Amino acid sequence: MGNHLVVAADAATKSSSSSFLPLLIIIVLFGLFYVTIIRPQRNRQRQASQKQSQVLPGQRIRTTAGIYGTVVSGDDRDIVVEIAPGVEVTMLRRAVMEIVPDDDQGGNPFEPEEDGEDTETGENFGETQTFDDTGAVDDRTDHSI
Repeated sequence: MGNHLVVAADAATKSSSSSFLPLLIIIVLFGLFYVTIIRPQRNRQRQASQKQSQVLPGQRIRTTAGIYGTVVSGDDRDIVVEIAPGVEVTMLRRAVMEIVPDDDQGGNPFEPEEDGEDTETGENFGETQTFDDTGAVDDRTDHSI
């Protein structure tokens, strides 16, 4: 009968120590989740908030929608941005993604070069097309390989 008590006491001790293991795993996983995801996101939000509060009239900005413009005026909540000559848009200060440096003008990367030639393909965009008497394009290009 004494042996049964010892075995029952050993089983109770083992089950109580093993019941803390899943709780310990959950706590460790939450700590890793906090360090790898939550904390860096908070730092990014803090930096974005600082950038948005530092926007001054005359600075070039890029919005979260990808629109480039120059800040004309603003208050605590809204700013007025000139996106083209004579075109002003009022938007939330939170829409500012970054302040564009003066050397980067945020030009259109899709516009062709000044000479009308695409530098990647070497194609000339200034070519003329010929039309027949009906107004259809005369496409006699050899498409064979």
